[in-house]
Amino acid sequence: MPFAYYARLSAAKKRIYDRSDAIERIELPDAAALRPLVAPLEAALKAEQRAEAERLCAALAAGILAQLGAPPLKVAVLAVRPKGDWGELHGLYLPEDEGKTAIVKLWMRTAANKRVVAFRSFLRTLLHELCHHLDYEHYQLEETFHTEGFYKRESSLFHQLVPTPDPAQKTL
Repeated sequence: MPFAYYARLSAAKKRIYDRSDAIERIELPDAAALRPLVAPLEAALKAEQRAEAERLCAALAAGILAQLGAPPLKVAVLAVRPKGDWGELHGLYLPEDEGKTAIVKLWMRTAANKRVVAFRSFLRTLLHELCHHLDYEHYQLEETFHTEGFYKRESSLFHQLVPTPDPAQKTL
């Protein structure tokens, strides 16, 4: 079911939206190779090591994009989230412009309390912004919409990198 703003889109944009919505999963050829970056990223974030978090985010993004054959981008991890009447900005994707490399910006602290962002939220924000890049560069969509398919793609990446533990393998 399309989101409410779908009704306001032109016919051409509805076609793009529908194409995006139909893509529900991003299958990484070797997600296991990227998982060793996840725990150190969590540790760097918790230790408030901005530069190390940025390095690990960049490595994770580069690994995902390389596995998918998508063009690289830059990643910047910044301090406190910008905010306005509209709320807080968690992440931002700036597409390639005039030959400049696309960039993802993430903020590691909340605007309200200046506390370090919860790790899962931070990682999902990185993956969310990567999905915008993949929409343009991998799927060749003329626009990147927040569709149900878009959010499912983000979740599919997250669950490949942070698999749910198998309760059957739980030890006492």
